[in-house]
Amino acid sequence: LAKLPLFFSSSCSYAVSSTIEPFYKGGKVQVNEKFIFCTCGTRVNVLQIVTGKIVHSIEQDDQEDITSFALSLDDEILVTASKALLLKQWDWKQAQCTRSWRAIHNVPIASMTFDPTSTLLATGGCDGTIKLWDVVKQYCTHNLKGSSGVVHLVEFHPDISLLQLFSSASDCGIRMWDLRSSQCLCVLQSHYSPVTSLAFTSDGASMVSSGRDKICTVWDLKSRTTRRTVPVYEAVESVVLLPEDEDFSEIGVKTKEIHFITAGSKGVLRVWDASSARCVFAQTLPSAPPAGDGWSSVCLKMFSPMLMVYFDQEPCVAGVHSLMFSLHAQFVGFNDEVLDVKFLGKGDTHIVVATNSSQLKVFDLATSSCKILYGHTGESSDQQRAAPLCLSDKSVRVWRQDPDSGQVCCVAQGCSHGNAVGSITCSRMKESFVVSGSQDCTIKVWDLPETIPETDGDMFQLTARVTEKAHDKDVNSVAVSPNDKLLVSGSQDRLAKLWSLGAPGADLALLGVFRGHRRGVWCVQFSPMDQVLASSSADGSVKLWSLQDFSCLKTFEGHDASVLKLIFVSRGTQLLTSGSDGLVKLWTIKTNECVKTLDAHQDKVWGLHATRKDDRVVTASADSNITVWTDVTEVEQAEEQAKQEDQILKKQELSNLLHEKKFLKALGLAISLDQPHTVLKVIKGILSCRKTVLKLRQDQKESMLRYCAVWNTNARSCLDAQAVIQVMLTHLSPEELLQYQGARAHLEGLIPYTERHMQRIGRLLQASMFLDYMWQKMRVTGAPAR
Repeated sequence: LAKLPLFFSSSCSYAVSSTIEPFYKGGKVQVNEKFIFCTCGTRVNVLQIVTGKIVHSIEQDDQEDITSFALSLDDEILVTASKALLLKQWDWKQAQCTRSWRAIHNVPIASMTFDPTSTLLATGGCDGTIKLWDVVKQYCTHNLKGSSGVVHLVEFHPDISLLQLFSSASDCGIRMWDLRSSQCLCVLQSHYSPVTSLAFTSDGASMVSSGRDKICTVWDLKSRTTRRTVPVYEAVESVVLLPEDEDFSEIGVKTKEIHFITAGSKGVLRVWDASSARCVFAQTLPSAPPAGDGWSSVCLKMFSPMLMVYFDQEPCVAGVHSLMFSLHAQFVGFNDEVLDVKFLGKGDTHIVVATNSSQLKVFDLATSSCKILYGHTGESSDQQRAAPLCLSDKSVRVWRQDPDSGQVCCVAQGCSHGNAVGSITCSRMKESFVVSGSQDCTIKVWDLPETIPETDGDMFQLTARVTEKAHDKDVNSVAVSPNDKLLVSGSQDRLAKLWSLGAPGADLALLGVFRGHRRGVWCVQFSPMDQVLASSSADGSVKLWSLQDFSCLKTFEGHDASVLKLIFVSRGTQLLTSGSDGLVKLWTIKTNECVKTLDAHQDKVWGLHATRKDDRVVTASADSNITVWTDVTEVEQAEEQAKQEDQILKKQELSNLLHEKKFLKALGLAISLDQPHTVLKVIKGILSCRKTVLKLRQDQKESMLRYCAVWNTNARSCLDAQAVIQVMLTHLSPEELLQYQGARAHLEGLIPYTERHMQRIGRLLQASMFLDYMWQKMRVTGAPAR
């Protein structure tokens, strides 16, 4: 490492630029052309498809979980149902509740939907009843009984003139209700497991139903009989009909018969010809679960020219371009516990996230769209910029991202550790080797080939050239020096060790041991500029070590719990640390001072990484939140400089106004500059302050009241404060005065000092009367005799 002057002064400041937060934890999903509506505990989140950001979050006041919701077809009304048996109607664009009423159901509502006119709302309860509500006239119109078990599906017939409602409950039948007579016209029996979805043809004469019994049924609604039973050979979660007036010949649609799309447990979109019961097209989505994992909650909805698909906690939006299914965007609703995060790609435009599942997730920071990578069978642990990954399945994998398409594929794999791999790092100067640390207490060095395969099919098998029994306990962290000659490891045995990597083919040589931490070492990092390294520990401290004599140079203490990750920023002059307390702290190495605390997480912050330019930092936590921070040092400095220049100009203007005796403008300007002493000076210069005070704006009067509370504490300025207070109390009503910000506290603060001033004036008056008495007596005594 190059020897440079140690610890030159610099500083950084960070602000949140974007977040990827959980917005869906299972339950109902509804979509329109621009937004995704999904439940997340006590909230309904509205996700914008273009940006992938939450634009509205509608939350229950009673903090009860939302059991179901429905969006009207005109996209104007949103109604939610909670476990508290309350129905709430929302203006979702303003996130305001416009009406709430008590549901007549005795148990929570399981399903709900609007009719095509957006005036009738149907709710299906867990008590087997269905109730219809007129949301315009605000009353219950129907109470339909007869279903067996939970009513999990309700749908209106698209032709509202028929006034028909379809429902399905735990008995697997489809009930057709006549809303004129409130009677069940018939029960359509075909499925042997719960019906998952219903889809109607444009003319309303036919209907397709899907279920988990691996069949779809085409119904003739006029005769109320089965037209065709289509075996689909998988549990189907959702079905949607292809538009009849568009040409889909490129995907095998040759006739004008009914064709429908299914999404089921195998993660495949299939197009079926209802007349022949034949699959004419099938396509697995690029990020669909592997065979056997399946989808357990899918919503399909057709838009022209887009098909949207949602499943589990990972709703994805798939586009149909050139009449072929292609993935448009995919949004992950819940990441669970995030264990690590790193920037990825040219320009650091993506982040790769490791969670406590076996999948890797690659997010595009511009759109929040996510690609899910499969391959490992264990829990994700750590990954570096060059995209190697270690998992609890004891393997090491190397992934490559195509700079043009953004696609990521696994190109190399190594499997020789005896236990879960806890940390991994890549060479810094060029992609020549990978180092891994494991719970089997060993460190392995894996050589990368000069030419790495470009595709999954040609995966290279890595072989460890060096295996070293490095520690007595789990190896938590490994890091390579900027010149690729040194390696440092940190372990649960409370030690950090420095190793020489040497020439290719040579064994690791132990150079020194860093002792001083009282508990296990979680992270170790080399400084990018100086001959030092930093380590963080479960004892809540961060230590800076010399590479020359292995001594501890500095200790940083401030976290209340384990320090899980650290990185150098500002060209090695500052440290960023993250801990189990959910805080990220910025330290200046020269002064040993914590200059900034970033608080955006509620749980352990496992992931912490900076871009190559140090202009952005990403943090990831066990609370499933991922936060991207931007360096705003230059912006804040520019704002501060502009503020100072503006202050100078205003002070000069204030001086001119005082010189010209324009007291009203001077008073307002002094208040805006928050200069109580100057305000007092102006008040003293006004012979009669009554008219001037009354002409002030409300915010200026609030400041005046606050200044008076301060002036009243000093005998020299109390008379001016009392004069201003007298004007305000005389001309402002108590109700108006109490609406001022902090008025009650300021008025209460005036009372004790005013009483003290009154006592002082009383004593002064007594003293003056005694003086006058003495003067009179002196005059009598000293008067000349007559």
